[in-house]
Amino acid sequence: SLGGLAIALAYRWIPTVWPTFIGRQVLVPVAVAGLWTAREAWASVWPYGGFAWGRVALSQSDSPISPLFAWLGVSGVSFVMVLVIASLLEAVVGQDAPARRALVPLAIVAVLIALPAWPIAATGTMDVAAVQGNGKAGYFDHRTDGELLQAQLDATAPLFGHDLDLVVWPEGATDRSPLTDRYTAEVLDYVSTQTKAPLMAWAVTERDGKLYNTEILWQAGEGALDFYDKKHPVPFGEYVPDRAFWTPFAPDLINLIGRDYTPGTTDMIFTVDHHRIGVNICFDIADDQLLKDSVDEGAQLIVASTNNADFGMTDESEQQLAIARIRAREFGRTVVNISTVGTSAMIRPDGTIVRQLPRYHPGVMRATVPLSDTLTPAAVWGRSIEWFVSGLGLSTLALAGLTSRRQRG
Repeated sequence: SLGGLAIALAYRWIPTVWPTFIGRQVLVPVAVAGLWTAREAWASVWPYGGFAWGRVALSQSDSPISPLFAWLGVSGVSFVMVLVIASLLEAVVGQDAPARRALVPLAIVAVLIALPAWPIAATGTMDVAAVQGNGKAGYFDHRTDGELLQAQLDATAPLFGHDLDLVVWPEGATDRSPLTDRYTAEVLDYVSTQTKAPLMAWAVTERDGKLYNTEILWQAGEGALDFYDKKHPVPFGEYVPDRAFWTPFAPDLINLIGRDYTPGTTDMIFTVDHHRIGVNICFDIADDQLLKDSVDEGAQLIVASTNNADFGMTDESEQQLAIARIRAREFGRTVVNISTVGTSAMIRPDGTIVRQLPRYHPGVMRATVPLSDTLTPAAVWGRSIEWFVSGLGLSTLALAGLTSRRQRG
């Protein structure tokens, strides 16, 4: 890949152009870390919106360096991780005195240890319940009409008679849209009435001949108060980009995806009793910009609704939960990560789990969770961190290449 080539050139050019301690122990690690981050950033947005799942920082949800997410965001933590690794490598293979070679990685680690967690101030609380229905929600699962809705309703029953602030259902929780199906609307009315709370439900909706993956805020007696259409549908999963081009290469595979979701354009906020809820559906949680947008729009709590049924007992749902925990840290918000089949969890702003449900078991989670308006540095700076560290790597490589050319010429 181009990223690997750029990193190889950095290892070739920089020690040759600047054969000093600073060149080898500082500039090489900075360039390698910046180029790695640039490669991750590019792969996260291109092609077709990218795939942001494989970044090295996403392995650090349980790490001692997890407080860094509030300061630097995901891309910044990727940069720091690769910087430490590259500096350690130079310390091992370098030709300077051992004590001097260890200076840079030790200095980086000392800074990381000394950096405090960003303080998060609570501005209120909400009594939130989330329901994992464990219905047959996979794309190819065989089910009868109404089976998904019934499974979700049955799992919600323990909440009936309680006085809640918000009830959350996951992506894939209904068979039909309450906007067009009377029975589904009646069930949502019933749930909202029995819990004395608005319900965040999900449906496939259609407008102007286009299909949307939609989260709906529903209130008994009022119907749909608001809706959010998923902004980042998964390419080759929820839609096929350039279908006419790709179909001849694998027609049987491409034709398995029988419907194409349209990316949404709505805002990402539901307002519940003057509280602002940031709404994300499944793959949205991996999109840096979408999470920042929801916080910029005033989200005090983040709901991540997802359907993991097609992934079976693989690690996908655990990986998604790890990303949700990182987002809680990064933006200083409670995250309610609710799945059809798991893994579902309620996550504090410090990334710790307060409630969790096992996979493939119906159940409810309920907790009084903190709300916050605090803006972390990562929330304020956003992708400018990514641009800055990527620019460091690219500019260092470019300068080394130009200098090498002059020296040879």
